Amino acid sequence: MDLLEHYHEHPPLNDRFLLRKTQLPKTGNLNLYGARGCGKTALALDYLQEQNKTTLYIDLEDPNLILNTLDTLPLQEYITEYGITELILDHYEEGMIDEFPKVSRLIIISRIPIHRVSFISVQLFPLDYEEFLFFDHSGSTTIAFNHFLKAGTLPEMAKHPKNTVLFMKQFFQQQFSPNEQSLILILARYNTQPMTIHQIYAFTKEHFRISKDFVYNAIKRFQEEGILYFIDNALKRSGRKIIFYDFAFVKYLAAGQPFGTQFDSMIALTLLKHDISFKTLGIHGYITPEDELIIPAPFESEESVWVKSQNKFSLYKKHGIEKITFITVANTFAFDIEKLHFEALPFNEWSISHTEEP
Repeated sequence: MDLLEHYHEHPPLNDRFLLRKTQLPKTGNLNLYGARGCGKTALALDYLQEQNKTTLYIDLEDPNLILNTLDTLPLQEYITEYGITELILDHYEEGMIDEFPKVSRLIIISRIPIHRVSFISVQLFPLDYEEFLFFDHSGSTTIAFNHFLKAGTLPEMAKHPKNTVLFMKQFFQQQFSPNEQSLILILARYNTQPMTIHQIYAFTKEHFRISKDFVYNAIKRFQEEGILYFIDNALKRSGRKIIFYDFAFVKYLAAGQPFGTQFDSMIALTLLKHDISFKTLGIHGYITPEDELIIPAPFESEESVWVKSQNKFSLYKKHGIEKITFITVANTFAFDIEKLHFEALPFNEWSISHTEEP
């Protein structure tokens, strides 16, 4: 059977797909992009099941394309002969194809946006907490939150919260090159800490034989892909805080990290996924454009928060803070000091109810 005919007649299927908040537009050329492991292929295959025989899906990572590149296959002739109106190219990287085929609708799935004017760009993030709950069937808020802490935000891990170590090992080995693995181990160790790229390179060089050019280029790619974020500091310019894209994966790679680091990362990732602008206010929390200060405080009591807030009150006033929100594991309380409002919310409540910016 001809390879293109094989792709057409035997499209892959999802073994288990659960709804995501992100949906693919029904019309127009589309670039669906996002970090590896965030569920792009699963979303595309769910969409594919709703289409008819005029849609052709091609996985550019298929081993059959190693000896038969897409440029050498009669793709345009096949599209014309079989009336293909929609083409989905998965795992695309710039330069893979000399020229896109002519088709009514083209869907390109990539890690990094392709930046073409004729394409609608749709970014897919890993799961937020509300999406994770679609995957979890524990029926208990406490158990679901514990599963979230263990499984994290990558959909494949969320499907198997009891066996995440095996899946994370496979993911690490299969999705990252050896040099990328070396760099990621260093990034995991210093997750949530203020760092410069030069410092990251210096720490990496201490443990691995790796070039400066590779480290700098890989960090740039990781940022474009959404694997790594640098959070600006509102108090100073140097040493931006690094946030890796999945807190549970980081915990697997750096098992000795304290829970506070994991919880801090969870809060930052929630803000990023909700498209909320923020910076760090030094070590004091995350500040939004509305002058809300969001402080990770997983196990703080109202009494301890009151004392700390009294001690830092002049700092909050100096930087024009209008509201302070403490994110906890389970505690809820509120109080005012002068005209400044303080409120504590559990993460599961805050992350779901937090309003996204328009």
